[in-house]
Amino acid sequence: MLKIGVVGVGHLGQHHARKFMAMDNAVLAGIYDAKSSRAKEIAKTLSVHRFESYDALLDACDAIDIAATTTAHYELALKALQAGKHIFLEKPITSKLEEAKELLELADSNKLKIQVGHIERFNPVVMKVENEIKDPVFIESTRISTFHSRGTDVPVVLDVMIHDIDLILSFVHSPIKHIHASGIGVLTPSIDIANARIEFENGAIANVTSSRVSLKQERKIRFFQKDCYITLDFQSKQAKVIKKSPHVMKYLPKIMMGATDIDPTKLVDQNLFDCADSPKDALSMELESWVNAILTDTKPIVDGHAGANALEVAEQIIQIINEQLKKNKIKV
Repeated sequence: MLKIGVVGVGHLGQHHARKFMAMDNAVLAGIYDAKSSRAKEIAKTLSVHRFESYDALLDACDAIDIAATTTAHYELALKALQAGKHIFLEKPITSKLEEAKELLELADSNKLKIQVGHIERFNPVVMKVENEIKDPVFIESTRISTFHSRGTDVPVVLDVMIHDIDLILSFVHSPIKHIHASGIGVLTPSIDIANARIEFENGAIANVTSSRVSLKQERKIRFFQKDCYITLDFQSKQAKVIKKSPHVMKYLPKIMMGATDIDPTKLVDQNLFDCADSPKDALSMELESWVNAILTDTKPIVDGHAGANALEVAEQIIQIINEQLKKNKIKV
C-alpha cells in the first residue's frame, strides 16, 4: 500500500486528498500546508492527519503530491526527491526551465517517478478520440475563462495555455521551427491574454489562444488532418469526428457542376462522442495513473520530461511576448 502525502491543500490540493482517500492501492498518510489555518480546516473536513511541518510529512510518506502554488514547486519537489520520494507536481512543473531540468536529473539518477498534472491528457473525451488524431496539419485551441485570483502568480501562458501546449506536443511529433506570439496584461501586472502560432518542422501549425479575463468559459481544441476534422469540447466532454464519406464521389462532381439539391452533409460521415457520463473523472484517472506507475515501476503517462517540454515552449512564448511589449514600450 503506497503511503501518499499532499502538500498544499488549497483549491486543487483538497480534491487531490479526497481522491487518494478513495483509492484501493494507496493511503493518504496526511497533509501539510504553509497556511496552518487552511490545513486545520481541511484536516477536520476530511478527517485526515495534519502534519506540523513538511519534513514530518516527508518522513511519513512514500510519495508526495505537490499542489502548492507554482512558485513553490521547485523547493518542495527538490526536498522530496532528496528524501527519496516519488512526486506528483501540478502543472506547470516549475516556474523556470532550469529548475525543472535540475529536478529531472535528480529524479532520473535516483530512479524516482515524476508526473506532472497536465490533466487534459486524462479528460475522457481526449482518451475517447486520441487514436483518431494522426498527423494533424493544423490545430486551433481556445482556452478562455473569467477572472479569478488563483493562478495569477504566473502569466496566463503558464497558468492556462500550457494545458494546450502539452496536448499539442503529445500529438505533433516534430521539432518546433518557429513561434510567433503576442499578448498583454489587463488586470494583473503579468500577461493575461496570449496568442501563439507554433510552426513545426514537419509543416504542422498550431494556433493557441488563452485568456483569464474573458466574460465566458470556453475550452476547445480542433485538429485538421487529411480527410478528417476533429473537434473537442473539454467542458461538455463532447467530441465530433468528421471524415470524408466513402460515397463522396457520388455527390461531389454534381455539386461542383452547380447542383443545389444535394445535401452537403452527404459528403462527410459525422460521429459524435459524448463522455459527460464517464464513470471516472479526469483527476481520479490522473492520480491513479501516477500511483500505478510507481507500484509497477513504469513510465508515467505525463512524466517530468513531458512537463519540461511544455514549460520550454511556454517560456519561449512568454519571452517573445515580453520582447514585443518592451519594443513597443508597453509595461507588463
